[in-house]
Amino acid sequence: MTPGDRARASTFVAVDPLDAFTVFTEETDLWWRRGPRFRFGGKRRGTLTFEPGPGGRLFEAFSDAPCDVFEVGRVLVWEPGARLVLEWRLTNFAPGERTEVEVLFEPQPGGTLVTVEHRGWSSLPENHPARHGEPAPTLIARIGTWWGALLLEMRTQALSR
Repeated sequence: MTPGDRARASTFVAVDPLDAFTVFTEETDLWWRRGPRFRFGGKRRGTLTFEPGPGGRLFEAFSDAPCDVFEVGRVLVWEPGARLVLEWRLTNFAPGERTEVEVLFEPQPGGTLVTVEHRGWSSLPENHPARHGEPAPTLIARIGTWWGALLLEMRTQALSR
């Protein structure tokens, strides 16, 4: 493993793995925090959607322009109740730049452990705007904290079902 390449965050949800996968992929816009720190359009109001299956997209469509869409990435692996892998791009990524997100849904007594691993950060140059000038350990800690905050929201959404 390349130092500074991957961030991980996990949460336990008191639903079975298939339900956890469904909340993660079908109710994304309900649990994904809003605002410029978490959404891709900054202050613009958008809706986050997963298209199911390999080749499907994670995208944000903006209400102020119905045809204006930012594609975050393409689904590489779609295994309902088990695993999801997708390419990940930020708005400041150049063509060809990407990272990768893997989400695991592991059965546990009384529910599911949901783990996000966001990897590929070492492929971006040190001066890349997505790195905010941070050394690798600081960047990875920030990315892990960011995903942790989102997973807490996802857990709350799963419990409200």
